[in-house]
Amino acid sequence: MADKKPSTREELIRQDMQDLHKLGYAQQLFREMGGFSNFAISFSIISILTGAILLYGYGLGFAGPIINTYGWPLVSFFVICIAASMAELASAYPTAGGLYFWAHRLGGRRWAWITAWFNMLGQIMITAGINFAAAIYIAGAVNRIFNTGFDTTNTMTMVVVMVIIMIPQMLINIFGIRLTARLSDFSVWWHIGGVVVMVGLLLLFGKYKNEFGFLFQSQQTVNPNDIAYSFAAGPFSFDSLMMKIPGMAQLYAAGGLLLAFTLGLLQAQWTYTGYDASAHVAEETVMARLNSAWGVFLSVAVSFVVGYVMLLTLTLAIPNGLEGIAAVIDPANSPAVLYIVYQNFDNALFSNIIAIIIGVAMWLCGLSSITSMSRMWYAFARDNGMPGSGLIKQIHPRLRTPVWAIIITCTLAVLLTVYSAVYSVIVAVSTTALYLAYGIPIYLNLRNKLRKQGEFTTPKTAPWSLRGLGPVVNVLALLWIVIITVLFSIPPNELAGWSIIILALFMFLYWQLDAKKRFKGPTPADEAELRKIEHELQAAVHSGD
Repeated sequence: MADKKPSTREELIRQDMQDLHKLGYAQQLFREMGGFSNFAISFSIISILTGAILLYGYGLGFAGPIINTYGWPLVSFFVICIAASMAELASAYPTAGGLYFWAHRLGGRRWAWITAWFNMLGQIMITAGINFAAAIYIAGAVNRIFNTGFDTTNTMTMVVVMVIIMIPQMLINIFGIRLTARLSDFSVWWHIGGVVVMVGLLLLFGKYKNEFGFLFQSQQTVNPNDIAYSFAAGPFSFDSLMMKIPGMAQLYAAGGLLLAFTLGLLQAQWTYTGYDASAHVAEETVMARLNSAWGVFLSVAVSFVVGYVMLLTLTLAIPNGLEGIAAVIDPANSPAVLYIVYQNFDNALFSNIIAIIIGVAMWLCGLSSITSMSRMWYAFARDNGMPGSGLIKQIHPRLRTPVWAIIITCTLAVLLTVYSAVYSVIVAVSTTALYLAYGIPIYLNLRNKLRKQGEFTTPKTAPWSLRGLGPVVNVLALLWIVIITVLFSIPPNELAGWSIIILALFMFLYWQLDAKKRFKGPTPADEAELRKIEHELQAAVHSGD
């Protein structure tokens, strides 16, 4: 007789705990998330109302309307390949800190360690980028709604606003996954409903309606050659070193629209970051083998559709067509989307409604990003992979949340924002580091499949499986990661490139001098030890400690 499949929630959770025990870990975090909540946390971090909104003017300035019409679906196709490759791995290894654990099982402790460090920096920088973006946007919205005078171009002023925004996000993450999950669920409907409201108001009541053909026009308002020769790092400015590489100056001088278009893809690419969150909260998800995989994949697929509708509608509403693009991207009118919205309505009520919808969405995005970031750091610290692991891996016995991981990572996010100074650099660093972390386990899985050696995903080990399409999808995913790593490390995002190089040198030295001798990778405990850990935590909950 076939084994009876689990049917009740309690039976499903017990099955998830057994799966987790097989991977070598105890159930320390509350397993409260359903499939929708798991999808919701990644969808909220992608947040089409954050990345696509804040970098709207960035892409538009480089290439004009085509950056949205062609750039968004182009990036989306390759990101869906990456998400599908990651979903298959999430299905095979449903544990917190997924990428790092996948790399260990597929390639050993050195690959795991490298993946973890790229993932940790990427998680910190994406949280920094999201909340710094929210600070700039919210301050700009408040200026428009209440006629205040916040200087959105002053980095330190925006960092202060960023800290104010992050305090409640931290507290909610500390005091329980239940509220975090509910807010992530709410965030999905807020994002989708918000886009519907924005699109509806602009189509029905907006003053500016460009012809459909406008979507297929191009205009290079910002020339990459004009901004390639110097870059900022905090209060300092430096001449570009990369532009002294033979052939670079000629490339930028002759690059024209094609170069500008490719650089403008950062708008879409940065929006598609953070969907590894569904894997990081696998230990808090019921039916994790399927729900975490679907969470990774669907968060990208749904964001593509909803985001595309939003971007095309905003582009059709640009005042005065191609001639109006210069005003849209003017820093004095920042954020660009709010300029479009307020120019379109004589009734300030409509403009204010859209401004508030976007601001709340950005705050919810930051909330979910902190959840993912802290879980990744907790998971790596659990295996003693970083300095201060003893503190970072602690779980509050009653709240069952990684309190110190939350506090420390949020503090680092603020400090890194001050270092990066330029917003486009923050997003370029986070994009590059995260996608390198995404790419390593995808590469290892493909390598093992082709060699037919070691561990790799199969329909038997991964219920969510790409089957025969897997190698093709994996190759497309890796190809795109290589392209964007180069693309977002060159001027005008040169600081991002040097940051990644400095990180790589630091990782090499740290590994050779210390980590190689000390770091053992995930070290599975035996069943008795796992049950002891779970029993002690359960006793602490019941005692109210």
